[in-house]
Amino acid sequence: MAFWKKKHEIELEQVPDGDTPESTSREVRKGKNPIKRWRLLVVALTTFIALLSFIYGAISYTSTPSFCSTCHEMAPEHVTFQASAHNQIKCTQCHIKPGTKNLVIHKIESLKEVYYHVVGPPDPIVQTVGVSNENCEQCHSRNRLITATGDLKVNHKGHIEEGIPCITCHSGVVHAKVAERGINDSSTYVAWTKENAKKLMGEKYEKPNMGTCISCHEQVNLGKKPWKDIAYNLPKNNHENKSIENKDSSTSKETAEEKAGILERELPVNKQKIILQAVGQQKIDVKLSMECFTCHQKIKTPKNHDINIWLQRHGDFAVKELDTCFNCHKDSLWIKELDKQDIRTLLTDTKKKVTYKQDLLTVSKESRNNYFCSICHANSPANHKNRYTWLTDTHRLNSATPEERKKCFVCHDNEKPNEKTGNAPSDVYCDFCHNGEFSGEQI
Repeated sequence: MAFWKKKHEIELEQVPDGDTPESTSREVRKGKNPIKRWRLLVVALTTFIALLSFIYGAISYTSTPSFCSTCHEMAPEHVTFQASAHNQIKCTQCHIKPGTKNLVIHKIESLKEVYYHVVGPPDPIVQTVGVSNENCEQCHSRNRLITATGDLKVNHKGHIEEGIPCITCHSGVVHAKVAERGINDSSTYVAWTKENAKKLMGEKYEKPNMGTCISCHEQVNLGKKPWKDIAYNLPKNNHENKSIENKDSSTSKETAEEKAGILERELPVNKQKIILQAVGQQKIDVKLSMECFTCHQKIKTPKNHDINIWLQRHGDFAVKELDTCFNCHKDSLWIKELDKQDIRTLLTDTKKKVTYKQDLLTVSKESRNNYFCSICHANSPANHKNRYTWLTDTHRLNSATPEERKKCFVCHDNEKPNEKTGNAPSDVYCDFCHNGEFSGEQI
């Protein structure tokens, strides 16, 4: 009994003034124990800090190029990034608009990329969101007139104030237009290594080609602003059009020309007008000059172009100096879209200088596959305009001998055209009517 009284006295001493043991126990049972509250607060705060740290760490790690490289489907993009002049910055500095809000939104939206990685990403991967000017201007000034080469003079500020996105011209600055060139599908992933980067990239893919300028300037002259459409600034996304193409192909019918054995011509649309404007020969309705000297400071027109009979004699010059002609008159210089490429050819190509045989046959074959040449050669000569007079009189008199017929073969094939002979400027060939009468003849 004495022991119980002593213990009870000790408990009473621990009870605050005005409280009874019964009231204190009730508060503890109700969760008002200060010690317990502090413990919960510390646990909650620690959990919150740990959660924030985890989120920050996750965002930081997933914003690094090394994280992007962990997905094999990103091999083309990662290798080109490493070999580019932008390899010292993060992917997010270009692909996410500045600001914490944009960063968080982008990370949430990017969860679908994880889903695609598991179930299978689009093949090939094509960029669908353009890089914003805000991203570029974090490092680059818009007050630039002369480019680093010292040859081109481009008013960057004027273009930007007009609302033209930087990627309209500089779409290949980091990834060398791999999607446009068709060398980033799943069959190419193993080929994308640091050792192969030089063979698969180059200034002609990283810098704007002249066709980019020509295409945009031509549309401006027509009163259009093509850069307003994001699709104009990005590679074509064929994934969205596959179902439409399949439907069209299943319902397409053979044309009368195909039944007759005549190939349909696929000529560039309106390219003659574009090139004539670009070389300064067309002055009507030209709001924006596209002459060489508008943008270039050092390029000069060759002296032999100034002769009065250049149009009649340019074929003779081409036979002797075809490689020189293609320094300016390659399709890649005049056409915005690049041709599709084979990655195996790029990897095995020794990049030796192309030399052409000095004969009319070589010039004819090359001109047939060149837009710059074909846009003029596809036009019928003046004496071809009246088809009935031509069929019954003119063409018979002008092609009486093998030597005279050689001129015809510049535009026409003797036998039915095929893939090996290339695309003739005209889909009319001699055998269609003459049935082997001039067998073996060519240029």
